[in-house]
Amino acid sequence: MKGAVAWFARNDVAANLLLGLIVVGGLASLAQMPQKSFPDIDVPVIQIGVEYRGAAPEEVENGVCIRIEEEIEGIEGVERIRSTAVEGACSVSVELFEETDENEALDEVKNRIDAIDTFPDETEQPVINLLSPQRAVMEIAVTGPRSERGLKELGQRIRDEIAALPGITQVELSNTRRYEVSIEVSEASLRRHGLSFDAVAQAIRRASLDLPGGTIKTEGGEVLLRTQGQAYWGSEFEELVILTQPNGTRIRVQDIGQVVDGFEDTDQRVRFDGKAAAIIRVSRVGNQDILEMTGSLKSYLEEARSRLPSGVSLTIWSDNSVMLKDRLETLLDSARQGFLMVLALLALFLRPRLSFWVSVGVPVSFLGALSLIWLLGLSIDAISLFGFILVLGILVDDAIVVGENVHSHQTRNENWLQAAIDGTQEVSIPVIFGVLTTVAAFTPLLLGPGTIGQIQSVIGTVVICCLVFSLIESQLVLPAHLGHRHAEKPAAEVGLMLIPIVGIALIGFAGDWRSYLAFALIVASSLYAWHLQGGFDRAAERLIGLQGRFAEGLERWIHARFGQAVETAINRRYVTVAVAFAIFIATLGALASGRLPFSFFPPLESDRVIAKLTMPLGTPAETTASAVLHLEQTADLVSQGLALDFADAPPVLHVLSAVGGHPVSNGGSGSPGGSGPALDGGHMGEVTMQLTPSQSRTLKTREIADLWRQRAGHIQDAVELTFATSLFSVGQAINIQLEGNRVEELQSVAAAIRAKLAEYPGVIDIADSFRSGKAELKLDILPGGETLGLGLGDLARQVRQAFYGEEIQRVQRGRDDVRVMVRYPRDERRSLGALDDMRIRTPNGSEVPFATVASAELGQGFSTIRRSDRRRVVNVTADVDRTQITANEVIADLRGGALDEIMRDYPRVTTRLEGAQREQSEAMASLLPTFGLALFVIYALLAVPLRSYVQPFIIMSVLPFAFVGAILGHMFMKGFDLVSGLAMMSIVGIIAASGVVVNSSLVLVHSVNGRRQQGHSIRQATQGAAISRFRPILLTSMTTFVGLLPLMLNRSVQAQFLVPMAVSLAFGVAFSTLVTVLVVPAVYVILEDLRGLRGASERKSPLIQSAADR
Repeated sequence: MKGAVAWFARNDVAANLLLGLIVVGGLASLAQMPQKSFPDIDVPVIQIGVEYRGAAPEEVENGVCIRIEEEIEGIEGVERIRSTAVEGACSVSVELFEETDENEALDEVKNRIDAIDTFPDETEQPVINLLSPQRAVMEIAVTGPRSERGLKELGQRIRDEIAALPGITQVELSNTRRYEVSIEVSEASLRRHGLSFDAVAQAIRRASLDLPGGTIKTEGGEVLLRTQGQAYWGSEFEELVILTQPNGTRIRVQDIGQVVDGFEDTDQRVRFDGKAAAIIRVSRVGNQDILEMTGSLKSYLEEARSRLPSGVSLTIWSDNSVMLKDRLETLLDSARQGFLMVLALLALFLRPRLSFWVSVGVPVSFLGALSLIWLLGLSIDAISLFGFILVLGILVDDAIVVGENVHSHQTRNENWLQAAIDGTQEVSIPVIFGVLTTVAAFTPLLLGPGTIGQIQSVIGTVVICCLVFSLIESQLVLPAHLGHRHAEKPAAEVGLMLIPIVGIALIGFAGDWRSYLAFALIVASSLYAWHLQGGFDRAAERLIGLQGRFAEGLERWIHARFGQAVETAINRRYVTVAVAFAIFIATLGALASGRLPFSFFPPLESDRVIAKLTMPLGTPAETTASAVLHLEQTADLVSQGLALDFADAPPVLHVLSAVGGHPVSNGGSGSPGGSGPALDGGHMGEVTMQLTPSQSRTLKTREIADLWRQRAGHIQDAVELTFATSLFSVGQAINIQLEGNRVEELQSVAAAIRAKLAEYPGVIDIADSFRSGKAELKLDILPGGETLGLGLGDLARQVRQAFYGEEIQRVQRGRDDVRVMVRYPRDERRSLGALDDMRIRTPNGSEVPFATVASAELGQGFSTIRRSDRRRVVNVTADVDRTQITANEVIADLRGGALDEIMRDYPRVTTRLEGAQREQSEAMASLLPTFGLALFVIYALLAVPLRSYVQPFIIMSVLPFAFVGAILGHMFMKGFDLVSGLAMMSIVGIIAASGVVVNSSLVLVHSVNGRRQQGHSIRQATQGAAISRFRPILLTSMTTFVGLLPLMLNRSVQAQFLVPMAVSLAFGVAFSTLVTVLVVPAVYVILEDLRGLRGASERKSPLIQSAADR
């Protein structure tokens, strides 16, 4: 490495070409990198969906779910199998281990399910795919005074026009019912014409078809034979002939019943700002750029609005580009402010020319890292930007050490080039291995499991890439720039330093590159005019003088006051170490006292409030609609009240309501997301309040939700009513999964756990996943029916035909797949009396009343049956008020005996933690071993250059105090309501800080070893090294701290997830600086004392001697 340093220092052309290559490569990569609000999270889950229309959940479980589970059990790479059975549908989630090849597993699952031949005949073809997270870009509400059909047709036309725009590939129209042709025949009509549903279905199938008849090969050529009689529309089905009587009279469909060409009989409706609406959802695919897509969409909407019919409007309901811009601007502001503070700090400590070249390493490292992360497939998003901010102050550490040492050599050597080479080479070992230890500390972030692990890996990748290029710049480029003597004119020096300061500062004022150039030209012209008048030169001289006086004053303080402090710490070394140890113990005690609560992943507020309503299963849709209307009206009242209080910027933008499901909370207004089937029904409703971005309002989302909750009050008979405000969550704070095969036992245990949770103050929103189903009539065949030759299958088929319907055909009308059904009229399907009046057709063609051949027993089933690893499960969930209690405290108390006492009477029921607790346990189980490995790697990286087994322990003695600093920092920031407590990212920050803090300690110990080699006594060496290295150690820790300070003070929603890690790193590094310069020398001398106890000579055989001594 020393040879490379000297070669590049002497060949400044090569150094500048290397610099240019890094800059050009970074800019080129930046131009091609996609911009996203959040990195794509890979979810290793295979989703299987099967429709079994009209079937109860138990029928779905037995007929579909269990058969799929049994078939795919044992596939290599499968971690867990979950299934959910609801009325008419089964969903199976196959969770894979992270190292499993997803495509191979998908192929194996498809092959095994295709081999199943025992599904009920009424099931649809299974849909199997890899689960992909929702990647919505924009949602557009189409509203207007139109019928349901007219609104859907308009929505389809707009959808098709949007899909034709360049750069847009995935568009769907949602929240609309599917088309259906329903042929409704009453029991009386069937009897009057001597028909059955089988006969009607067969007659329509015979009459409505297109069938090729082959070709006739004549002498003149081939002639195609075709039969064309397929009906597509309701009016065409009405004209189909069902039967022809002996007298020639033809009975048509319209003669025996009514044909309804409408929509499926589902309870689904959506209103946007009080008007019926359809939602168009535009999603990105792959690396499509959100900002480019939204630009095209907004241009289209402006043009489309001008040609829409009167009263029809297109409104942007959700625009993720706004969130992306807000996040990027927030984090870029923090980065710009942090960089300016770092520049100011460098200018205060170092001469302007030196501080300029030290600061150049930051943008060069960023641009170099951009090239690498582009090759690795990452994007510009909130998490990657945080990685850049996190490493901002760290990047100048190695350049500060090199630059300060080069400057020291140049003050003693007339040959500046040789001084640059010697100064760089002298500190190359601690600089290189210091960077490597930091890389080792960030490596555990690359290895975390689950969603949080993938987020952490982006941060770790960005930081490591930046550190690599920072090392290259400080060792190969910086010496070449520092090795050339220039006339140190104050104006030239200050002007050089002003370039990055003014350049970075102007970014905050310029909206685009044209404005930036204009501002830069104005500033440059003003400074030049000032220079011509001599004012700039005088100001530069004053600044240089001020910096010189500060540097001299600092040097005097270091040699006087700080030197005395170091001498005292060494003289009273055992007291020094004892005090440090006491501080560490006191910090552990404060942490154990609960003053700083721990939350694995604190909830992040979004710009939406979602009121999620669930009524008892079987509740008529009209009743649910009335409750949803109440929520909608109270939301409007809240909106109006806030508009009066905040007239300049009303915080509520829009209100979207839905009956028949929870579309927004299940993954977007478009379609249900997550890992389960579409859990919908007339008993479910949802109202969503869209707010202005958080930075443009003073009220928090939670405060608006509380106002709405108070206005809404209690809704009679509601099973569940929650007001959600979280942007992102890894699951409920408390989620206890009960597993067993007896539903009664699961229900009893769930009730007991719910009662126990209710005893804890601060535990809220307690619920379980068990829900009673609709009232049901269980049919059975009577002996009299069997005598007539009826089987249970005959009975079930005829009842299903009458009340659910039989699918006669599916026809393709444009892009719509339309079912043609035959069934009873709607009025007969809404009355229990219709079952009594129903006639059952026997094999001999006779008709008998239902009651004479069958029985109907009233009962109740389940609304949803959940299974995990082939056992039924019920989940007990709750949230916590973190100002009163934490989820960890509740879980610890339950595990302390309360849960065992509940489970003692139910030995066949087992429990496990899910949700946030599962993510937490998996993350900690992965993080702790990798952190231990990182510590060993750090030890090895220290031991190799020092050639000592003991000296690395001296350096690593500062690690506990990075933890102390992080805890004290959280307590301090909590007092200002900037953090709520410790989080998982806090621990990650402590681990990252452990790699940074050893750098200063390594530089100090390396300096001590050098002085020992020169013949200094142990006390002279330690005290002299502490004094000489104090300024670079202080400066590196301060740059790290001030680089993160703007982010730590940022109160925006976009930054809240990231602040705990920044606090841990900033305060951990800052506090450990004090330990490094006082405790490390004391520990060094204490170990020498231990050597003295063994009777060895201090000069000849030091216990802690390095290779340089030997």
